[in-house]
Amino acid sequence: MIDVALLHEAGWPDADWQSLADRAVAAAIAHSPYAAFAAAPTLYEIAVKLTSDAEVHHLNRAYRDKDRPTNVLSFPMVQDDLLQATANTDDGEVLLGDIVLAEGVCAAEAAERGISVADHATHLIVHGTFHLLGYDHMDDNEAEAMEALEIAALASLGLADPYADRPTGD
Repeated sequence: MIDVALLHEAGWPDADWQSLADRAVAAAIAHSPYAAFAAAPTLYEIAVKLTSDAEVHHLNRAYRDKDRPTNVLSFPMVQDDLLQATANTDDGEVLLGDIVLAEGVCAAEAAERGISVADHATHLIVHGTFHLLGYDHMDDNEAEAMEALEIAALASLGLADPYADRPTGD
């Protein structure tokens, strides 16, 4: 079973953010090798925080040594090589990690792409969930694999491929 704890700060546009976060996390997990988490008796928890650029800037500087805000940060709590074993937890609960989105960066990127903040935030939550599940994009092969999963998860939610307008390199 999946539980998404949403922390929503002022500044974000009106939307049903809890439902959006629930659907985004569920779609990402459903399109991963961990789809069974959704029906498992173990409670898998993810915290999603919608906050300010200033807070994300602080976190990015403190944890990644990057002195600027970014659109999304993910803080996994389970090593990716131990994810399969999490069903054997003593208390029946597993905190997969935290996802933090920056309102200003998210809004600016959504405007650049001509999409709603809610749709872009959905993509960022899907992206962050894949990070919590051990995916990364440090090299081209990892990036392609992660992006393919994101595209499938977003399509299941009726959202367009966020990478479609990127040059293919052909």
